[in-house]
Amino acid sequence: MATPDETAGGKAGATAGGTEASDAETSDAEASDAEEVARPAITVLNDEGQVVGWTRAAETLLGFRAEDILGHPGGELLAGGGDVSRIWSRDGDGDIGYRSGLEELRHRDGQRTLVRLERSRLLVPRGPHDWLLCALPASADGGVTSVLEPLLTRAPVVVAVWDRDLWCVWLNEGAQQLRDVFPYFRVGGKLTEIPPDADAPFPPDLIQEVLDGGEAVIDRESRWSLAGEEEERALSTFLFRVEGVDGRPLGVCLLAIDITHSMARERLALLRQASVRVGTTLDVMRTAQELADLTVPDFADYVTVDLSESVLPGPEPLDDLDTDDVGRPVFRRAALASIHGEVPGSLLPAGQAVYVPEHSPFTRVLETGRSYLEPVLDTSPDGWLSHDPPRARVVHETGIHTLVIVPLKARGTILGVAAFLRTENETSFTRDDQILAEELADRAALSLDSARQYTREHTAALTLQRHLLPSRISGGDAMDVASHYMPSTRYEGVGGDWYDTIALPGSRVALVIGDVTGHGIAAAASMGRLRTAMRTLAYQDLPPDELLTRLDDVFAREAEEDDRDSPIAATVLLALYDPAAGRCTMASAGHPPPALMDPGGSITFPDVPPGTPIGLGMGTHQSMDLDLAEGTLMVLYTDGLIERRGSDLDEGMSRLGAALADSRGPLAEMCRDVAGTLVGEDAEDDVTLLLARTRATRP
Repeated sequence: MATPDETAGGKAGATAGGTEASDAETSDAEASDAEEVARPAITVLNDEGQVVGWTRAAETLLGFRAEDILGHPGGELLAGGGDVSRIWSRDGDGDIGYRSGLEELRHRDGQRTLVRLERSRLLVPRGPHDWLLCALPASADGGVTSVLEPLLTRAPVVVAVWDRDLWCVWLNEGAQQLRDVFPYFRVGGKLTEIPPDADAPFPPDLIQEVLDGGEAVIDRESRWSLAGEEEERALSTFLFRVEGVDGRPLGVCLLAIDITHSMARERLALLRQASVRVGTTLDVMRTAQELADLTVPDFADYVTVDLSESVLPGPEPLDDLDTDDVGRPVFRRAALASIHGEVPGSLLPAGQAVYVPEHSPFTRVLETGRSYLEPVLDTSPDGWLSHDPPRARVVHETGIHTLVIVPLKARGTILGVAAFLRTENETSFTRDDQILAEELADRAALSLDSARQYTREHTAALTLQRHLLPSRISGGDAMDVASHYMPSTRYEGVGGDWYDTIALPGSRVALVIGDVTGHGIAAAASMGRLRTAMRTLAYQDLPPDELLTRLDDVFAREAEEDDRDSPIAATVLLALYDPAAGRCTMASAGHPPPALMDPGGSITFPDVPPGTPIGLGMGTHQSMDLDLAEGTLMVLYTDGLIERRGSDLDEGMSRLGAALADSRGPLAEMCRDVAGTLVGEDAEDDVTLLLARTRATRP
């Protein structure tokens, strides 16, 4: 891990004791190395944890040459050593799938390198399971503080982060303001340097205890005084450990909130509830209602949440609606809550367009992006309510006397506004209440933005995926075919699965099924490129094994030439059926084997020679020949059909065999039945199924 001086101000002393590079050749070499470090370092480990694949980017990142590391235990790459299997199985349960997180690796020179580590299991049935590890320097995506910084830099709380050696690596503005009281709040300072007699509300031994034991400190109260102030202040402190992908500690984060006044404790309790009760789903309407319900009655008597059309589209665009006597339609009502349970009939129901006068505080909040506080609501004939009769009527009916309007803003975009109002509660809103409302709105806005992003990206990825899949498949005179694609109900599962049938001379048919690693639009786009390349190579009449090897080489070279940050990696199964000979030739690139059901109903899974996935440029592929009787059913599928947490591939294939044995009817109906039996309606990953039944050979 980099030292604090390096973290705060670059590679301090990187050229100390040496000379600067003065020639262009050295500069170009250094620039090339820097670019290589920014690329993912890809490594392959076998089931015994030995390194069996090593790329140039891995050499650049960690300093080990291929001849130095191939065949060695993967644990040698971990800072501190140990069994490398802990990276993918913290609980020892042998679960399979995808995992991502932070991890410290060991450089050849002994230094620690913090990386964002992603691992995927290479699915090889009835044989050893290889692991694909992809490491990107944490500095490339912001490291430990990349999530904290944009959210907490100016938050009204104290936030500090120390690394595993207790060096301070990041402080927000609130923590920096306390340096007069706690001088050891300094980036680059070490907690062990604190004088024994220093006034430390969170002493180093407590932080070290959290780092070692992993048990968080919740709501630890301490008291301190600022110079020139007579009043003693109270601080509520939270300490929790920052962990890597394998659960090992990487540092400690401190969060402290000033709870001097009794109202501060109530606000803190409300903020705690917000972290649990707001944003529980990726549903926009649900999130808006959760914000409204959270704040009534503890904070406000009435709450309305109105969202822009980009977040909450309606049946008719707002721009198509006419401007009325009040103003123009700007929002749609998303949620509302009242202390009386039922809201007045004069308040707009959810989904309705919200009209806003030109000079109302709602317009001001929308235009400026800043919240609005009106401690005593102006109901005079010259006030803004005189231009908004519907709201004036609600104020008169309910007795609203104080108002706070805050923008729901995320990443610089105003998603809507939330209005907090009081009636029976006679206390007017204060500046502190306004700050609390802003904090609650910010948390809700992040959830709303995530929901909006999810909906938009999920829809885009799914649309692209469906567009790139074949609209019609055919087995010609050789086979009857049917397919089924079930998209994941989660965004992180959409994209990358594909299938195809390719008609070749001599009535031959090539059946293809594959799965690109990753998810979303990028995976769907990569899938489309792979499918096109597969068709191009198939038309050259290459044997399946040679075709996959050529495909692997093409995409590995393309990734190297284009300097791609995320090179394509995909599993593929290719089956070439010749009806004249009744023979099928298969080759696999790390893909699960097909299921074969003979005319008598017996189901087998042929041992297709395993191969490395496409795009790694590592090794060759092998083919196997099978003689198929007329009426044999071939079942090609992606791992989403058989993979389950806590179970291996053999169990999944057994379930597939049982589902096939119980399924009858046309192939299209069999596809739906098998997918419904094995997956149901909630798919964590894309499910792709391709069925083909051999026909009698025609003269």
